[in-house]
Amino acid sequence: MRLALARTAVVVSGAAILVVETLATRLVAPYVGLTLESTTAVIGVALAGIALGSALGGRWADRHDPLWVASLALVVGGLGTLAVRPIVRVLGPVFGAGPTAAVLLVAASTLVSVTALAAVGPAVTRARLTGLEHSGEVVGGLSAAGTLGSLAGTFATGFILVALLPVSAILIVTAVACLILGVVVAPVRPWRHLLGGGGAALLLGVALVAVPGRCDADTTYYCASVQPDPADPAGRYLVLDDLRHSYVRLGDPAHLEFAYTRRFAAAIDTAFAPRDPLDAVHVGGGALTMPRWLAATRPGSSSTVLELDRGVIELGVRELGAGAVPGVTVRTGDARVGLAALPDDSADLVVGDAFGARSGPWHLSTREFLDEVRRVLRPDGLYVLNVIDRDPLDLARAMTATVDARFGQTMLAARPDEFTSGGGGNLVVVGSDRPLDPAALAAAVARSGEPGAVLDPARTAAFARDAPVLTDDRAPVDQLITTRLEG
Repeated sequence: MRLALARTAVVVSGAAILVVETLATRLVAPYVGLTLESTTAVIGVALAGIALGSALGGRWADRHDPLWVASLALVVGGLGTLAVRPIVRVLGPVFGAGPTAAVLLVAASTLVSVTALAAVGPAVTRARLTGLEHSGEVVGGLSAAGTLGSLAGTFATGFILVALLPVSAILIVTAVACLILGVVVAPVRPWRHLLGGGGAALLLGVALVAVPGRCDADTTYYCASVQPDPADPAGRYLVLDDLRHSYVRLGDPAHLEFAYTRRFAAAIDTAFAPRDPLDAVHVGGGALTMPRWLAATRPGSSSTVLELDRGVIELGVRELGAGAVPGVTVRTGDARVGLAALPDDSADLVVGDAFGARSGPWHLSTREFLDEVRRVLRPDGLYVLNVIDRDPLDLARAMTATVDARFGQTMLAARPDEFTSGGGGNLVVVGSDRPLDPAALAAAVARSGEPGAVLDPARTAAFARDAPVLTDDRAPVDQLITTRLEG
């Protein structure tokens, strides 16, 4: 019976490793960002832990009772799972951002639990082996069981658990399953060990819930919060992970705080007659800053918002009045899929302002995506795109070149200092198939407080010269971007 339960423990430990790995990406994002580097750090640390745990589990099982080794590994793995979130929240502000910080934070928070849980499989395998006969069947069967557990942990976490439960609850359930199996599999159960383990589990469980983090809400994709503006009692920032993504002044929907949103507005007012209602598509929703502005300044406008994360919209409705914006339809899900479902020639305006982290999602940056944008836009439509980059502006050049390859006219709105050595920020790319007046756009941007902040089509083409056009086959946006500024 104990060996049968030990086989179950192999499945559960495999699942638990992938639960921890999947959630680690979300847990570290508020401190190091959700980037290719942070995702790579999670995968790399998990593989290192699996390799180390497999080696140690096999060695210890040769020297000690293998069921004791499996039991101890499950208990340590369960306790380590409870500790993941508190460790991230304590050490995250200390380590800061960047690839090195990502590796250190992931290792400090998950390496112990993953290493311990990876030791379960070799220990159970050693317990099941009584000779060479059927050894291949035993090893292969338990390896398959662990892999099936990993698959179950991956799909259950990504498709079901994150949508139904808070991260803390998922970690607690996972840890409790490991701890219970650790007790059941143990050859004997001394009371002092049970009391000690139970006390440690209780303490870590309290820490998991009590150690404060940065979130008002753990959404499907983000640690999301609303933070007040110290300089304006009515001002609110929407913060996703470690970036300020949106700004809203409560009671003043026409207010645009971030410079790039004012450039959006300048481009829109240059392209279309004042007060004319527009049909707009917003790739990325956030706090619905631009749909609010359109509704306030161009009454009767309709805004279709393509937002990946329903939780972000729900937070905006609860705390930022997003539910009261007229003419807004929110479609949750991937923006590229959502855009493909929209009719041809159905929009006057497409606003690109979606960010998975410091760069926009790569598949919303390519030539093929812009083909969808042009399909949805009417012939005289306008595309405006927010790009965050810093010197040497390789991502901004590539994004500009990609827009320029698909639209008849492209201009860039950015302050002169953002092009200097060490400069950068939020650059706005403006694309259209109809001619726009560069002088009129420059004057509109100047009225918002940024004189000399528009490159005409010729200077824009010179800025993007020799930059690669991003395609579905090659769009290394995470490698091209330098760092981040305003979100």
